[in-house]
Amino acid sequence: MAGEFGIVLRRLREEAGLTQEELTRRSGVSVSTIRGLETGKRGNPRMTTVQQLADALALGSEGREELLRAAVPGHPGGGGTEAGGPGPGEPVVEPRPAPAEQDPLADAAEQLAKAVAARWQREEEHRRIQDPYPLPVRWDAADETLTDHWANIRRLPPGAASGPLDLSGRLERIAETYRRVPSGRLVVLGRSGSGKTILALRFVLDHLKSRTPGEPVPVIFSIGAWNPTAITLRDWLTEQLTRDHPGTAARGPGRVSLAAALVDSGRVLPVLDGFDEMADGLRRPALEALNATTLPLLLTSRPAEYAAAVLQTDVLTSAAPIELADLALDDLDHYLPRTTRKTGGADPAAGAWDPVLEKLRAGSPDRPATPLATVLSTPLMVALARTVYSDTPDHDPASLLDAERFGSAEELEEHLLDSFLPTVYRRRPRPGTRDWDPDRAQRWLGHLAHHLTELKTPDLAWWRLGDGLRDSTRTLVTALVTALAIGLVDGAVTTAFSGSLAGGLLDGTVVGLLAGCLFGFVHWLTYTVTGKEVTPSSVRLRIRGRTEATTWGAGPRLVIGTLGGTAFGFVYGFVVGLIHAYGWKVDLSSALHLGLVDGIVLALVFGGGAGLAFCLLGLLETPLDVVSAVSPRSVLKTDRRAVVTQLALAVPVFGAAVGLGLGVVVDLLQGHLGRLVLTPAAGLAVGVVSGLGGALGYTLSLTAWGQWCVFSRVWLPLTGRLPWAVATFLDDAYQRGVLRQAGAVYQFRHGRLQSHLAQAHRRR
Repeated sequence: MAGEFGIVLRRLREEAGLTQEELTRRSGVSVSTIRGLETGKRGNPRMTTVQQLADALALGSEGREELLRAAVPGHPGGGGTEAGGPGPGEPVVEPRPAPAEQDPLADAAEQLAKAVAARWQREEEHRRIQDPYPLPVRWDAADETLTDHWANIRRLPPGAASGPLDLSGRLERIAETYRRVPSGRLVVLGRSGSGKTILALRFVLDHLKSRTPGEPVPVIFSIGAWNPTAITLRDWLTEQLTRDHPGTAARGPGRVSLAAALVDSGRVLPVLDGFDEMADGLRRPALEALNATTLPLLLTSRPAEYAAAVLQTDVLTSAAPIELADLALDDLDHYLPRTTRKTGGADPAAGAWDPVLEKLRAGSPDRPATPLATVLSTPLMVALARTVYSDTPDHDPASLLDAERFGSAEELEEHLLDSFLPTVYRRRPRPGTRDWDPDRAQRWLGHLAHHLTELKTPDLAWWRLGDGLRDSTRTLVTALVTALAIGLVDGAVTTAFSGSLAGGLLDGTVVGLLAGCLFGFVHWLTYTVTGKEVTPSSVRLRIRGRTEATTWGAGPRLVIGTLGGTAFGFVYGFVVGLIHAYGWKVDLSSALHLGLVDGIVLALVFGGGAGLAFCLLGLLETPLDVVSAVSPRSVLKTDRRAVVTQLALAVPVFGAAVGLGLGVVVDLLQGHLGRLVLTPAAGLAVGVVSGLGGALGYTLSLTAWGQWCVFSRVWLPLTGRLPWAVATFLDDAYQRGVLRQAGAVYQFRHGRLQSHLAQAHRRR
């Protein structure tokens, strides 16, 4: 039951129109502490805590005195005893706080904060944002038509006078600007290339530096990949958090994953980057979904796309918008000359940009800005110009002033975009890396850009590289590769046991085609019909020690494995029986009987074997660590390791279960289903083929790494869409600055570059 202080605190908070989360943001006192005080689970608050809460509630003298009296019962002025305060010379004893209630999510949030900080610190260094220093991104308050009522933004009670906040600032002050917004909702607007993504990255790092325990952890989400008509915001945030931090898939309180618990408890501060990258028809429902929540957030967008969504529905509730300003000529004067090598001439400090900037400064105020001055007003184009001209000694930036060649800003921007890839791919590769042909690299990157445009997402996920194909093509290719792999294995094993090459080729062909069709059908039923996508594993196997509980237990695995194995065994046995009947020239009735007998026998055997293997895998699975470093390549390696480990365990278990189970079932059913004949050699061959073939079929058709092998290592390179060493190529593109890493996926360094490459790909 709540004590007197909790009752008073709750009443004063509700009178101020604040939620517990909003009071946390204003006061800096954790939401768990406020909740504990209001419910009575925490007593005797510290005086500093009482003062913070009083300041956050903007209490007058009477309200402060009431809150203080409730904190120290019987104290008339706060800080004494029931007799009226300490006597002369007696110390004022601050009430000791009760032991804090153990919060099971606190440790997960702190680990998440460390992982996020480490990731984006590495990414900032890789993008050379601090080389030689960050471009001076500035902003001012956005148009009032895009701004909610200031009383809502400032979380003021009804009737209170309100006015606008001063939100102007610079890149290094973005965290301070956000903290000045009582609602905790900030919209960052800026035209293409103005530095919104860099600002989001800087916000995360600065906010984490000043973050106190209990505050939410800022996490960047590419909102362009969200479909609000298919999945709720919280569920999507949970999925993305699990993807980029696989350790959060572990079970948390309430039988939900840690990711879901962190999102639902308000311990994640969503930084939603790229609202403008959403499809046109999704921005309105997305804004409506955001308005249906009270989550604090930071949202980035181009102004036109955000304004169009606002016109269709309403502004983002309680959000203060700011708009990024263009770079000034003085900013270029200070920045570009410091990005070039010294010439070594009469003036050692002079560089290739100095004469260019001097001509730009010499322009008359009455004349319109030159195309180059217009283009270099955004950080993206400055970065491209630096790459093409500052980092390449044989390129002279003076050519950018050629008015005949570049008559407009658009032509100049296209030139910089066209020159970017040839420039970065003609550089000498780093030691240990490959030298890629620039034309081929541009063709492959164009395919990837077109692939993302078709999928309507900025996230280049290695496990989805085959999703750009038609559903029918994807299913057929999966079935074909699976059939070929299983057929080769079956043929080799059958030949080894029977000694007949012709028999091995025949059996391998029949089994391969049948298994390919069955696994292709399972793939189509699992992913194409349901609309699901295959995702990397978020667990590993622990052979020694006690495994932690995951959200996917051994019980469901036992049921699914048994049902799947039974269905596969019956169909497989029935078809094999019909094939044998055809070879033996028996009548139709005998053929059906033979097919049913083989189907029943193999259904029992495969059902038991698959159930046992799946159950064992479920018992040994344990979630990954929250602080595990995640990058696209590390996720690929982790998923491959998980699949190979599963196969190393499942193949002998499943093969032995099928081989031994077949002999047991034949003995038990002998005479009940007719005369059943099984030699030891045949049983061993069936066990080996079943273990290897089943593992191959499962891997290639139902795992992320298997689908990566089918499409990214076989089909797409075979058809010329991608290189054979896809993972190496993507990592190299990241090292060259063409791609950036966003957790478990790659993205093009800017949406403008992706759009440019996709258009060039379509023109080809």
